Amino acid sequence: MKLSQFKFKLPEEKIALHPTKYRDESRLMVVHKSTGAIEHVIFKDILNYFDDQDVFIFNDTKVFPARLYGNKEKTGARIEVFLLRELNEELRLWDVLVDPARKIRIGNKLYFGEDDSMVAEVIDNTTSRGRTLRFLYDGPHDEFKKALYALGEPPLPPFIKRAAEPEDEERFQTIFAKNEGAVTVPASGLHFSRELMKRMEIKGIEPAFITMHCGLGNFRDIDVEDLTKHKMDSEQMFVEADVCRIVNAAKDRGNKVCAVGTSVMRAIETAVGTDGHLKEFEGWTNKFIFPPYEFSVADAMVANFQMPLSTMLMLVCSYGGYELVMEAYNTALKEDYRFGTYGDAMLILNK
Repeated sequence: MKLSQFKFKLPEEKIALHPTKYRDESRLMVVHKSTGAIEHVIFKDILNYFDDQDVFIFNDTKVFPARLYGNKEKTGARIEVFLLRELNEELRLWDVLVDPARKIRIGNKLYFGEDDSMVAEVIDNTTSRGRTLRFLYDGPHDEFKKALYALGEPPLPPFIKRAAEPEDEERFQTIFAKNEGAVTVPASGLHFSRELMKRMEIKGIEPAFITMHCGLGNFRDIDVEDLTKHKMDSEQMFVEADVCRIVNAAKDRGNKVCAVGTSVMRAIETAVGTDGHLKEFEGWTNKFIFPPYEFSVADAMVANFQMPLSTMLMLVCSYGGYELVMEAYNTALKEDYRFGTYGDAMLILNK
């Protein structure tokens, strides 16, 4: 398939700038793949489509406050620094993006905080926007991380065109976030409230957790029309024995397995064996799923309404079928569904 096939007109006002008041009260479009039928419900009604001993797979990655603002030495120019990942704990080295990049060269110092309490030195140019920073901090590592994160704010995606607000501290994070390392949130998991998780437990639906640290590559523009030539950024992921046991037992029983989000789907399709069973996995994946693709694990999938031309939309189309998903998106636009990270969700049922 070609990139241009995933283009559609998305008016700005359809992009959700804020979350719904309650996590589980966004809208949910239910798409039945076998019949093409589409239903409109509230997200907390999702449990009506699942039974005792079915399994939901979640991504328990935790987003860290990756966006911070500093000032360049001498000129005082304001520089946005986006933390990507820690390269060396002992030396306080971080891989970052800087903006505007043209102003930042090796040897420059950047000052952060109202009292310039945190200082970093640029020690390497990695890409046109990328840099390696060494933070000059003498205390213990835990203390350093705490001080660094106190300066940051939730890294809202570029299509949410507003500054981070206090509500984002809590809402740009799933309630089951546990393993730190993501620079964007696995959005489909945002709809699950404590009450909904409790109702799942009462109904006998079992949760299972993988970890995939969602990176900025999810928002990177694809610059090739031929999708076979696109390379995804690598993301770190972990599939442990526990999730394999839960998922494989459900598969063997004939119960439904629901993947919550595109990151979960990519992780389980990376870690699946030739026998259709999930295998333990620790490492990195750059798996790019676009139509046509044969899925091995999930019988159902939850996904937010994605941006045009995004790799996430391509994955959803692979799972639900291109024509059916694009028809569902047209319906979503007509019915005023909210798009993006803080938007509404779609449940695709395969059986």
